[in-house]
Amino acid sequence: MTTDVTEITVIGDDDTGLVARVTSLLFERGVNIEDLDQAVRDGLFRMYLAVDTSEMVCTEETLREDLHELGTDLGLDVQVRFPADRETQQIAVLVTKESHCLEALFEAWANDDLGADIGVVIGNHDNLQPLAEHYGVPFHDIGDEKGRQNEDELLELLAEYDADLIVLARYMRILSPNVVFRYEDRIINVHPSLLPAFPGAEAYRQAVDEGVRVAGVTAHYVTTDLDQGPIITQRAFDVPDDADVDLLKRRGQPLEADALLEAVRLHLNGDVSVHRGRTTVRENGTNYQLGLPEELEEVTPDRPVDGIGSVVADEN
Repeated sequence: MTTDVTEITVIGDDDTGLVARVTSLLFERGVNIEDLDQAVRDGLFRMYLAVDTSEMVCTEETLREDLHELGTDLGLDVQVRFPADRETQQIAVLVTKESHCLEALFEAWANDDLGADIGVVIGNHDNLQPLAEHYGVPFHDIGDEKGRQNEDELLELLAEYDADLIVLARYMRILSPNVVFRYEDRIINVHPSLLPAFPGAEAYRQAVDEGVRVAGVTAHYVTTDLDQGPIITQRAFDVPDDADVDLLKRRGQPLEADALLEAVRLHLNGDVSVHRGRTTVRENGTNYQLGLPEELEEVTPDRPVDGIGSVVADEN
């Protein structure tokens, strides 16, 4: 990401005094805290800090070692990412059986149109291993016979391949707080509905059952609340009278790949930021298509507008 801040993530069992111990260490070394966010879920503590290290009184390596030593003393896992650590970003893609989103990512990567390297593909089934091997990317199956993921193995792989961004390319498993907290605002998922409508499983079937006239897809950051993370991009399509689930999938899958790829590019370029649960596109990201194409503005009614009529205006 195009940001000069150093990112520090602290994960561990919840206890008193953790915030004070970490922030005191940073203060003593001349590190300025620009942003701090903390949360506790199911007894698991997470703290994220964005800090300015430009005037600190120690080296980067010393700060990293001191934070890791403090983490060991407190039983915490501390990750430190300096700006230079993010110059060549690594993507870990999580998949299940559907290939369309992974294919779009690989195609963009092969055409030097992604802005990062796809370092590894991780699946809870091995169906897409041949596709990864075709592009020369390591594939790891972390699922059992029923597709249940081994999260310890997942975390080991994410660390081994030094993942900067995790992309859920139709990965059909829920990540626990132990994973999400470690990669806050660095996990992007695509969901087959216009969130917040129809979260959870069988979103296309939910849309058919509710008789919607417009359906769509959403790429969003993953949080510990299922399908409620900050929305990045959305795409929409019409639903015919006789639409069934298969038709919605055929119409939605290309848009899933498109919305996910656009969201990944926004993130990698540093063109999107998250504040209070909402995403904001920075000035240099105004050329992105976050929703409907501009051509549709020409057919969108712009009148009447409440209060624009002369009679209403005179009455007011």
